Formats: sequence, structure tokens, C-alpha cells
Amino acid sequence: MLSTTLAALVFATTSVLAHPFHVLTDAEISARDNFQYSARRALSQCSNSLKRDGLAQRSVERRMAMLERARREKYAARAKKKRDFDEVLNTNHHSNLTGLTNDTDPSVFLTNPSCVLGTEVTEGPYYVASELIRYDVRSGQEGIDLYLDYELIDVSTCNPVSDVWVDFWHANATGVYSAVVANGNGDSSDESNLKDDHGRGIQATNDEGVVQFLSLVPGHYIGRAPHIHVMANSNGTVFDNGTFFADTVMHVGQLFFDQDLITAVNEVEPYASNTQELTLNADDSIMSQESADIDPVVQYVYLTDDISDGIFAWASMGIDLTNSHTVSAAATWTEDGAVLNANSGAPGGGGMGPSGSMSGIPPDATGSMSMPPPDASASAV
Repeated sequence: MLSTTLAALVFATTSVLAHPFHVLTDAEISARDNFQYSARRALSQCSNSLKRDGLAQRSVERRMAMLERARREKYAARAKKKRDFDEVLNTNHHSNLTGLTNDTDPSVFLTNPSCVLGTEVTEGPYYVASELIRYDVRSGQEGIDLYLDYELIDVSTCNPVSDVWVDFWHANATGVYSAVVANGNGDSSDESNLKDDHGRGIQATNDEGVVQFLSLVPGHYIGRAPHIHVMANSNGTVFDNGTFFADTVMHVGQLFFDQDLITAVNEVEPYASNTQELTLNADDSIMSQESADIDPVVQYVYLTDDISDGIFAWASMGIDLTNSHTVSAAATWTEDGAVLNANSGAPGGGGMGPSGSMSGIPPDATGSMSMPPPDASASAV
């Protein structure tokens, strides 16, 4: 009966197509209505069967997977398009967010975009291996508080990356790195700097791929605009002295700040007392290199209407979990402070290679994996 009705409907449909002004007869209208009624009943019964067999769920999963693949292809195509350095320099990253509450739309914190592979750059001459595991890295230094939320994204899946150890280090307000004694880094005769640990720390990303640090806005030194070094590590060891020594380095990057923000910061002490020549963002070769693929400047907002009260900043970075690099440490942190590495080459920068190893020696401490990776909000140790 259904096949007879279907044939009648097909005949009626083709007749209409061939003769667009043909008026359906009562018999054709009745045949069409009977077919649609029967088809709806059949589809309803079929739908229940599809649900029982799991086909409907598999259809949803298949289509979602195809959607994600299509999105990744678009992100990949966008990443291949080289970014103009002037575009980064001319972008204002200062957010005017006010009145934030727990109900605030989280999209206001999204960076654009996060699922793009970050450019690999040098770790520089002042990297120290085996950093302290901690959230607050100010260590009594003066300056403008910086609350940083840093997110890592796996570029192959666009999903957050958990349990990756993020190394974090930068100069203080007057452009001096802790734990390193070298020409070009403050007073090179002051060996007490080997006991200092300001502006340095390491933490593991949480389930959302995030680490958070409380630090100070970095100052400038000759040849470089203000910046923060970040390094993604895995396959390391947590030691009893509260440090982490990495075996594999997956990403080496740097974060920068708007020139307008740097200008405002340099009007506040102790930044105003920094006598080193300021290098503008436009003249920083590392920033130019990194800006070819991503925007390495942090988004930020003032905590109050006075910049001296601090800023909150956020950034996302895409990394390739299969990458590995060789980096060179100027020193290694131990229970007694930093020990300079004879082969570090400071104040020159270390090179990166394909082996994924790290030069320098681990601290003289008993390795222990009993300490769990800290939460992003963990207090200082």
C-alpha cells in the first residue's frame, strides 16, 4: 500500500515540475496526504529504533568530530598567514573591563586565537635550571604587582594541556635577573645575587591547562624591551628542596607588554630609577620574530585606577607536545642558591637543538616524586 501511495506521489510531483501551473486533483492531494502521514509514522518508529541501536548517538559524534576537524583546518590556515609585526605593535591590549563578577561572560578573557602554534625563540642568557615550585615569585622586590594567568593549548587537538611544567623568569624593576652573575646583568661583581631568587618560579598546569603566577611587571635592560620568559617542560623530577628539574623542553617563548603600558610603568618607582637605555618594542628582534606567527603581547587590565596597585594579565599559547629542544642554563638552583654552570656561555644565549635535552646539572638533592604537581593557585614554597 505504501509503495503504491509513493508511486502516486512521485507521479504527482513530477507532473508539477513538468507543468508548474498544473492544479492537483482531489485524488492527487489525497495520495500526497496519505504518503506524508505514513512517512511520519515510519520515521517516528525508525527514530526509536535508531536510538536503541546507538546510530543516532554515533551520528552526533561523527558530525561533532567533523566540525572539530573543519575548525582545526581553519585555525591551521589562519596560522600559516604571517602576522604583520606592525599589527601587533598597533594593537591595544589594555582591556577596559570593569565590574567583573562570577557571572561575567568568560568570553571577555579569550585571546585571539589560542589554538595557534607559538613561535620557538631563544631562552636567553639568564635561564636557571631547577626552579622553585611556587606561585608568588616577588621575593620581597619592589615594583608593580603582576597577576598572570597563562594557558597552554595542544595545537593538534585544541584542548588544554595539563601536567606540563611552566618555567617562568624575568628581570626585576631595574632590569636585573636574580641567580646570575654576568656582564650586562647589573653589578657583575656582586655575587650575593646568586642567593636571590626573585622573578623565578615553576608550576604544573592544572586540568584546564593553566598556571598562575604573582610577580612584578619586569623592567628593561640594554638591548631588550621588557619581557617574560616562559618554557614548557615535561618528564622531570620534583626534588625534596621544592624544586623541579626538567628532562624535556617542549616550548620556549617570551611574553611582552604594550608600549603604552611600559611608558606608564616607567613613571613609577623603582622603574623610574632604571638608568639603562630603554629598547622599544619596535626595536626588539625577539618580539619581531615571535610576532610573525602569534601576538605575544599579554592582555591586561588595571586592578584599580592607579597603575601602582598592579595589573592582571592573561595569555594563551599553542604548543606541539611532540616538540623537544635543547636549552642552555646559566646556572642551577640548589638549596644553597644558584651555582653557575661553567659551560653556560653567559652572557650569550644558549642555542636550541633537536635532542630535547637540557644542559647543566640537577641540584644536589634526593629526587622524590612524592610531591604532587601544585595547583595553579598554590602558595609559595
